[in-house]
Amino acid sequence: MAKPNSIKIHDVSTVVPPPDSPYSTTPNSLPLTFLDLFWLRFPPTHRIYFYQSPISTAAFFDSVVPKLKNSLSLALSYFLPLTGHLIWPESSYTPLIHYAQNDGVPFTVAESDADFNYVSSTDFRDPTVNHPLVPKLSVSSERVSVLALQVTLFPNHGFSIGITTHHGVVDGRISTTFTKVWAQICKSEGGQLPDLKLLYDRSSLKAFNGLESIYVEYCLRNGGRNLQIHQELFSPPDSVRGTFELTRANIQKLRDFVNVELGKNNEAAAAPPVVHLSTFALTCAYIWTCLVRAEEVSLDVVVLSFNVDGRFRLEPPIPDYFGTCLGMKVAVAETKSILGKGGFIEAVKKISEAIKSIDEGVFKEAANWFPENNTLPPCRIYSLGGSPRFGVYGTDFGWNSPRKVDMTGIDRGGAISLQDRRDGDGGVEIGFVLKKDLMETFAALFAKGLEDHPF
Repeated sequence: MAKPNSIKIHDVSTVVPPPDSPYSTTPNSLPLTFLDLFWLRFPPTHRIYFYQSPISTAAFFDSVVPKLKNSLSLALSYFLPLTGHLIWPESSYTPLIHYAQNDGVPFTVAESDADFNYVSSTDFRDPTVNHPLVPKLSVSSERVSVLALQVTLFPNHGFSIGITTHHGVVDGRISTTFTKVWAQICKSEGGQLPDLKLLYDRSSLKAFNGLESIYVEYCLRNGGRNLQIHQELFSPPDSVRGTFELTRANIQKLRDFVNVELGKNNEAAAAPPVVHLSTFALTCAYIWTCLVRAEEVSLDVVVLSFNVDGRFRLEPPIPDYFGTCLGMKVAVAETKSILGKGGFIEAVKKISEAIKSIDEGVFKEAANWFPENNTLPPCRIYSLGGSPRFGVYGTDFGWNSPRKVDMTGIDRGGAISLQDRRDGDGGVEIGFVLKKDLMETFAALFAKGLEDHPF
């Protein structure tokens, strides 16, 4: 049984970028695009980075906290909109990110009496022990902050950095890029500044102007200009947080299995199916298959939803674009096809179809992303968050790589997080929250499929 996580707040301050920021000419307001508006009502996203270090309480307050705050100030000069607030005045057609000189980011310094080894382990854990480690955004009906940070000491064991961001302003790519820039500056004590200039120009999305009115009208019908969002973290009763890993060798074994099985079937097929055997496709197919079987889904249809970064799929690409730039794709399958023999192969095929559809346009179906336009039959939906490409375990503030990184926001909606593995071997770390009995069933299926062969 884990110890309760009692938090003591030592200080709450505001960290502002230096007034002579090289990017102080950044426009002081940015309109949200249709891509941002889709996420406007969603709860914020959270990540917790755990750093193991036998640091004393005195050293934490005298050294660690000042280093983090000084480097944060410099890092914010590259990401000035993160210091601002989201507003939606009557004079503006769309919500705006507004920021001004002396705006800053709330920075909380806390201390926890929880067992650091427990809260940062890969074992099954009570998901609620991590909830006090992430800060809340400042929220009202008229004004919402974009970013909040919390550093929590576990005396003589380490500390965590909790990051909360508004999903209607930034996506995972921008959030993790910011954190890495902050870490780089902190580790070098300001001696190594990044060569980075973000793109704030929205004109790259003008080709999709017709979608803006659709999204604005949807938001006005559903909440109007009220910017309140739900922030409370919660988990189902009797649930646990599980962490699973697929190594590079595991993924290659899955790839070889698919090639062999498809080779058998393709001998008689006039047009063999084209499948994606990327790390992403194989990982998603394997998790999806194990979860459907563990939960013994009774609905006729199961769906896997995943996001696609649109920055590299526009012409020309906009790799340094600041904002949310995600397309949404879904793989849809009959439940019986995933539960039956060859379920893993079927999952690979369905995910491959969804990936192939990206070629038709990453935002092609954006007008139909809203729940009210949903044409799916009653189904069990599994959604993915994060990406191994973010390289979160490469976020070194000067105290080595994180012992563990958790996406705590997935607790609310039962999403599945994907990220790189700590040892950097090219594999994938998977995390999600599930009732304990179902998690144990999933773990058994997950291990057996890798030991023998997938289903």
